[in-house]
Amino acid sequence: MTVSRAPRWPRERCATRADVRGDVMLGTAFPAARLLLVEDPFPWGPEGLRTSRFDPATALALEARARTEGVRVQAVRRPGRSRARAHRRWAIVDTRDRARTLRWGEFSDDAELLALPLDGSLGEPDPDPLYLVCTHGKHDPCCAQRGRPVTATLAATRPRRVWQASHLGGCRFAPTVLALPLGLMYGRVPPSAAGELVAATEAGEVCGPLLRGRIGIPPASQAAIAYAHEQLALPRCRDVSLVSTTPVDGATVLVRIRSPLGPFDVTVKRHRVDATGLTCAHPGLSWFVAHDPVGMEPVHES
Repeated sequence: MTVSRAPRWPRERCATRADVRGDVMLGTAFPAARLLLVEDPFPWGPEGLRTSRFDPATALALEARARTEGVRVQAVRRPGRSRARAHRRWAIVDTRDRARTLRWGEFSDDAELLALPLDGSLGEPDPDPLYLVCTHGKHDPCCAQRGRPVTATLAATRPRRVWQASHLGGCRFAPTVLALPLGLMYGRVPPSAAGELVAATEAGEVCGPLLRGRIGIPPASQAAIAYAHEQLALPRCRDVSLVSTTPVDGATVLVRIRSPLGPFDVTVKRHRVDATGLTCAHPGLSWFVAHDPVGMEPVHES
């Protein structure tokens, strides 16, 4: 049997440092539950849409408007060689439990997007999963170096369902893959796991070992939900949902979840971790907050 060697990544890169430290991934998905995907097929600068061939003034106005509505703007492009097209695509994605939708439309002029409703009322519904892979090398080299091989493998598995994406956050956990509209963010995804991730997503399930969290909910709740999926042996995404998040003290959060087995309270401990090189652009001393689920108890409702 032939055993393939793991890639040898540069030691000074942020993802390599995080691998060596064993940085915990749980609770590191971004807080927005809704997204606007904007096709931008040409190279992106460090700030994505704002530093590309997309009109910068329009990009700033679009991001500001989206931010007020709780929507995150992501530049996306097809894998492979970029090419100009008369019409580009946009997508509105809602990952909330009761409103999971993915809708597509087209635009030919950047300014058209300023009039686009962000509530999901326009666009053609798309029932199939979509996979975003962060390959934003101008933001952090780890994303490009580690993301491109995963993009190629996923694209070969599910052609036309995979897009390269601008910065998704947590560069040190590259390669990062966001499965939509489930809203599940994965990290440290090796190309060899692409088939497993696709199979889980299409079954509406969580791929636990690679999970960073669900976008759109607080970090402690992301960690608690992932822990509940594992402890209760409930792989389906819809089987575990958030009820409430209650801080107990500065270091402890109590997260109540709902499941087919009844409600549970998950205790999550928060602690500061000092570390160097959390991004390639800032190799100095910094810190992050880790979220560790430490226990779960059933709730006996009267």
